[in-house]
Amino acid sequence: MTQYIIRRLIQLIPIAFGILTLVFSLIHLIPGDPAVQIAGEGARPQDVIAIRKALGLDQPLWTQYVNYLTHVLRGDLGKSFQTNESVTVQIRQRYPATIQLALGAMLIALLVAFPLGIISAIYRNSWIDNLARFFALLGVSMPSFWFGPLLIIAFAINHQWFPVSGRDEGLRSLVLPSLTMGLALAAILTRMIRTSLADELTQLYVTTAVAKGVTRGRAIFRHALKNALIPVITVVALQFGSLLTGAIITEQIFSWPGLGRLLIQSINTRDYPQVQASILVIALTYIIVNFASDLLYGVVDPRIKLE
Repeated sequence: MTQYIIRRLIQLIPIAFGILTLVFSLIHLIPGDPAVQIAGEGARPQDVIAIRKALGLDQPLWTQYVNYLTHVLRGDLGKSFQTNESVTVQIRQRYPATIQLALGAMLIALLVAFPLGIISAIYRNSWIDNLARFFALLGVSMPSFWFGPLLIIAFAINHQWFPVSGRDEGLRSLVLPSLTMGLALAAILTRMIRTSLADELTQLYVTTAVAKGVTRGRAIFRHALKNALIPVITVVALQFGSLLTGAIITEQIFSWPGLGRLLIQSINTRDYPQVQASILVIALTYIIVNFASDLLYGVVDPRIKLE
């Protein structure tokens, strides 16, 4: 296990390097000049030139890349072009809100998907199963940019049960954005759990266990469900990473002060250091979550060897 963890951590180095290089290249291909954004459209050309020189944007692109990589290796992600603050500080202020939103959405998804998926698998082709599949189809068909405003109209404007936007009211502020992302994810997980568990319930070991006197409920929850979790864990890990990036749209809708909203604002203002650092953090989180899911495979099913 220790060797596996060390080997996977070493593999993160070229991946992180690739992410740094790709993000740096793409952000410089976006039309627009950060110096013009800072100086304003009516600024004098000499002022724009002075700002470009102060930011180091007058240097060749390969020189900027080497300087950026050198600072990153030192643990310095740079300073924001717009605020002149450390981007690390801004990420530290915003990222907890994004993590909170992703965890809230994941909690809702799991609370809905597991009971619905299990019941649907046990009572296949029944009205319960048909209802669950209809919910799954409905959930994956509703985009967050439509479903979020719908929740705002229904529960924040018409009934005023929850705040329209922001994060000032604690858990009440978290409900609507979490539902926006969580119900769509619940639809995906419901289909996955149903399919995986239904397949396990047809296996011979379940029939054998029941024939030997094990109750059907114990055979399902003790044996079949545990084996059915392997593909579900994979999907949960991938979707959690997607929640961190998919939260960008939801954060915009609900004015949620998270990293996704900061990323959109930074792209609009051509704030290169902030964009690069934000995407790097999101990408590394995605990698770490998937790494944790690999370790969880061995816990759920000891037959799986981590090599």
